[in-house]
Amino acid sequence: MEHPHTLRPMPTGPFRFFALDVETANRSSSSICQIGVACVRADGSMTTWMSYIDPVTTDWSATWVHKITQDTVNGAPDFPTVLAHLRPSLDGEIVFQHSHFDQNAIRRACLKHDLDIPNWRWRDSVKVARKAWPQLRGNGGFGLASLKEHLSLEFRHHDGEEDARASAYWGQVQL
Repeated sequence: MEHPHTLRPMPTGPFRFFALDVETANRSSSSICQIGVACVRADGSMTTWMSYIDPVTTDWSATWVHKITQDTVNGAPDFPTVLAHLRPSLDGEIVFQHSHFDQNAIRRACLKHDLDIPNWRWRDSVKVARKAWPQLRGNGGFGLASLKEHLSLEFRHHDGEEDARASAYWGQVQL
């Protein structure tokens, strides 16, 4: 039987672009405890990938947001292992995020682990949402929760895989 935290292979492309979302254990953006990736093909079809990450921390003060705990990530790979797994698929590619939080978290986790910052072509799906739905300015805003409600989308907010899928939706609006 496969261990529940064995890294699944990344989906195979070709892909038009990717979207990525991370969850963190606490207020430190380097404390990534989950990462989700949505892979979008030229025809708009999408497949997703997710891994829990052991951030090696005792501070789980953000658990109330996403429900991820130390028990959830027990036996999960560390950030350097997961990043090495993602690099062959994402290096040089367009990677959407919803705000700059995810890019900053990846950068900070790389600095914490003395790793090279990945060469991903970051795009911000918040900018797409601002252009596509200007009526939300001052009326709920452009966060994933507001857009979920406004567009009647179904996804579990604060789940890396689900939020990556939502960001990929807005990425398709732009590309």
